[in-house]
Amino acid sequence: MALGIGLQGPKRRLLYVTLYELIAIAAATLGLAALSGQGAAHSSVLAVAASAIAVVWNVVFNTLFERWESNQAQRKRTLTRRIAHALAFEGGLVLALVPLMAWWFGITLWQALVMDFGLIVFFLCYTFVFNWVFDRIFGLPASAQTRD
Repeated sequence: MALGIGLQGPKRRLLYVTLYELIAIAAATLGLAALSGQGAAHSSVLAVAASAIAVVWNVVFNTLFERWESNQAQRKRTLTRRIAHALAFEGGLVLALVPLMAWWFGITLWQALVMDFGLIVFFLCYTFVFNWVFDRIFGLPASAQTRD
């Protein structure tokens, strides 16, 4: 049950991305500072860069994925397709972020991969909780509402 705020369409998506990324940047800054042993100021620059890369990658990846998906004989989003989508998205993000993290923090690619793995685990949990709370406050999007 939402708190009475029924937000839909582009305003909903803009608010969602803005809130999600602002909280993500704050959390990633603290996490990166702790994992790297470097200060929050240094880590915040990488957190902002990672956020920007993730947003751009999300738009590019989902555009390409949906184009591919529209050409498939079976358009249903099966569990297998959803898993492949998630793994491909995260894989692309890892390929972009691990070298950046290694360079920024002056660490090996292996250390950056381990650090990125910690972020992936965090973001899986964070995304689940954020989505649940966001939907509780702003209601479900029209696509997920039951028809009467």
